[in-house]
Amino acid sequence: MNTDVALQRGLSHMQQLIKKEKYTIYDLLMIMEVLRGENGCPWDREQDHGTIKKNLLEEVYELLDAIDKNDGDSMREELGDVLLQVVFHSQIAAEKDEFDFDDVSDEICKKLIIRHPHIFGDIKVDNTDEVLQNWDSIKMQTKNQHSYSETLQDVPRTFTALMRSQKIGSRAGRAGYRYESIDGAMRDLKSELKELEQAINAMTAGDMQQCEEELGDLLFSCVNVAREIGIDAEIALNKSCDKFVSRFCEAERIANSQGNDLKDLNADELDRLWKKAKKAINSAGSRALFR
Repeated sequence: MNTDVALQRGLSHMQQLIKKEKYTIYDLLMIMEVLRGENGCPWDREQDHGTIKKNLLEEVYELLDAIDKNDGDSMREELGDVLLQVVFHSQIAAEKDEFDFDDVSDEICKKLIIRHPHIFGDIKVDNTDEVLQNWDSIKMQTKNQHSYSETLQDVPRTFTALMRSQKIGSRAGRAGYRYESIDGAMRDLKSELKELEQAINAMTAGDMQQCEEELGDLLFSCVNVAREIGIDAEIALNKSCDKFVSRFCEAERIANSQGNDLKDLNADELDRLWKKAKKAINSAGSRALFR
């Protein structure tokens, strides 16, 4: 086939794509191939796995935000953005003859079938706990992991520290490293707080290494407590961030209504203002409950 004929067919296919009323995953794959092609978009052609990896993370966070807001329209859009990143990486890999989107689909299908023997095999389970136990056992086998230590080492360092600590603690718990009761977790939390206080009191100018270590231990202990009482530490901390922002905004509103700027107030004034903001928000929340 000569170049002119190939170009003509390519243009015809593009016209068909543009005029479609409903697109499918196959159209998305074709569009990405066109964008990365010889006459495609300069920006898309310049990208590699490394340059777009942050995009994937951003899209996932935007999807999570849409889920938290229970916004179906935004969820649909953000899921598409996440899917685009999967297709983008797959196309880059296909150009290097490493793998393509079909290989990605094939691998996840095989994984789901293998890890659900109670659905696609003859394994019997009675509850969710048994499902998860089977999942973990099969995962270790398929990843050729022979020890619990390997499962901890397998937790990506690219996770946020809070997410990583939850995953590590959870996997250690499956090996028996967990508290018999919440009391033990609380004792360790208080112990770590005391050690941090001691490190701060003994801190010399410019030497914060010990404080950093003890603060890390304290945060890890907080995650352990969260796990023991069945709370997701990431969600809990995000809610506290939202609460802080809400109270801060209210405190600034009150200050401005009194002709003050926050940065001009002393510590005692800021503390009194914070208490007023907290009381105002709590009262507004109580009124909302009884509407």
